Amino acid sequence: MARRELRGRDDPCASDLLSPQTKELQFQECADTVHGLAFRALSHAASPRSRFATIGRRLQSHSMGAADDSLIADLRNAVSMEGDRAERLKLVADPLSERGGHRWVGLYDVDGPSGVVRNIVWSGPGAPEYPTFPITSGLTGAAIAGRKTVNVGDVNADARYLTAFGSTRSEIIVPVFDESGSVAGTIDIESEQTNEFDAGTQALLEACAAVIRPLWRA
Repeated sequence: MARRELRGRDDPCASDLLSPQTKELQFQECADTVHGLAFRALSHAASPRSRFATIGRRLQSHSMGAADDSLIADLRNAVSMEGDRAERLKLVADPLSERGGHRWVGLYDVDGPSGVVRNIVWSGPGAPEYPTFPITSGLTGAAIAGRKTVNVGDVNADARYLTAFGSTRSEIIVPVFDESGSVAGTIDIESEQTNEFDAGTQALLEACAAVIRPLWRA
């Protein structure tokens, strides 16, 4: 699959000088590529300047290959399917686990009014120890409060970690934003290896979060 390279300030998605209407149209154009999807995912997460600078640097440094494009395509197919939401989300969790070689993947709902986070589906050796927990707890709580990915290379050294499996050594939490700009869900991936999730993996997972956003409605 052909991919367009980011062009820094020459990229229309990176301009701070466009009107809001023009920006929205160009966000829609950019959504036809994995890079564009990542831009749109972060469109509610921070100011335009900081948002574009952060994702632009990350995606420029870590280009995505054919296997990543294939994963993105499979996730888009799961989103476009009709049927039970949990079944469609299982079609997201399983390829995230299998393609990435990740030990455990969980997808969660963030219920702001109730103040809780709930596991919807998981892919791995077993269910999480805490399928429901307070919105302020753990690394997930930090990702929600900070409205950005939390990537911890050694959970034993981070007091925020809420144990899901005793063998976990590293964990990454990627927020999923709904159409209103709220953190509506998370992708939670855990590994038995320390420092498992490099910058390229994080960039890919953030693009995946953009793709599956329609499965969380405002």
